[in-house]
Amino acid sequence: MQEYPIKKGLTKDLEPRIVAELKNCFGVEPEKNGNAYRIRFGALKKLEAICGADGKTLRVNTESDISASDEVIIDTNKRFRKFLDAATGFSTKERVKRAKSVAEE
Repeated sequence: MQEYPIKKGLTKDLEPRIVAELKNCFGVEPEKNGNAYRIRFGALKKLEAICGADGKTLRVNTESDISASDEVIIDTNKRFRKFLDAATGFSTKERVKRAKSVAEE
């Protein structure tokens, strides 16, 4: 499971934004399972998105379909990155930079 920080100012509406961005980026209606939202799409057998501690992080658990074609994998990865960008408020480059600074601490 990966945990991503949420940009300041975007924490108060995190849960509805998760649902909206799953619909927007993947075009499927997420299923609520406890406190998690779950979808199945393309090269993902499962994508589970959960509000983290105090709504300040997004926790994502994925399970890949290794039998998917390269085209499907590329499309799914593109959509997943777009989802993370919209849900967290950070670009891919900013998320990588933050992850490196946390790992160095």
